Amino acid sequence: MLSSEQQAELAVAICATAEAMGQTISAGGAQLIAEDLSAHEPGVIIGALRACRREPAGRLSLGMVLKHIHAADSRPGKDEAWSIALAASDEHETVVLTTEIRQAMIASEPILEAGDKIGARMAFMSAYERLVSFARAEDQPAKWEVSLGYDAGRRVTAIESAVRAQLITHDTGAKYLADLRIAPITEDGQAIAGLLTGEVRAKVNPKVREKLAEVRCILTASKAKKDRERAKESQRRRVDTYLRKRQTRVAIAQLNIKRAGQPAGEGV
Repeated sequence: MLSSEQQAELAVAICATAEAMGQTISAGGAQLIAEDLSAHEPGVIIGALRACRREPAGRLSLGMVLKHIHAADSRPGKDEAWSIALAASDEHETVVLTTEIRQAMIASEPILEAGDKIGARMAFMSAYERLVSFARAEDQPAKWEVSLGYDAGRRVTAIESAVRAQLITHDTGAKYLADLRIAPITEDGQAIAGLLTGEVRAKVNPKVREKLAEVRCILTASKAKKDRERAKESQRRRVDTYLRKRQTRVAIAQLNIKRAGQPAGEGV
């Protein structure tokens, strides 16, 4: 938030920008614009005023300044945001995304899981544009966060790229990379890793063994549930196909009967 002194300096800069663009703004008008812009960083505002002066045409206004502030807030466009969301849906990928992308994914994920990629894209973009518009109206800066994937190598690449692009700070990136340091695998760790193969050969304490058994039960029940749902869906589709074919045969038979009962020369 700009201080009163900074707002006064900004009002002067607004008047000077207007003059450079061939117009005049009153001191009171410039002060009002400065107050409306006070939630933004000084450097961002100065950059937006510079962009306004480079406009080939138009009059300086609060809307023009905000347009350039929003263009520089690092939020991706809806198409780029959708590609980031798709990458984030892969659990192996590490993705750096904004708060709005993560929230918009909530609207699109059920549709994407149902196999309707086009419908998911439309739902995502609609939600994303609405969320971005609201955030910008509230003068909220873009907030980038890291969604960690399982692949450690891809984590390093994604985090280093995000630091270079200044989406996250160097300290934040360093913290995530430090968490990837290689540590000796304990016997309990070997047992947990063995869950993936079904072969737990290491000696583990009873609590870990009990937890592994609980996880196996959950995974088995989840797989059985999914298998039942797939079977029910497959059966539903077969019944639906049968009924549609039957309706088609009935309609054709009725049409043939109708035609057969018409006098000669009254064909359809």
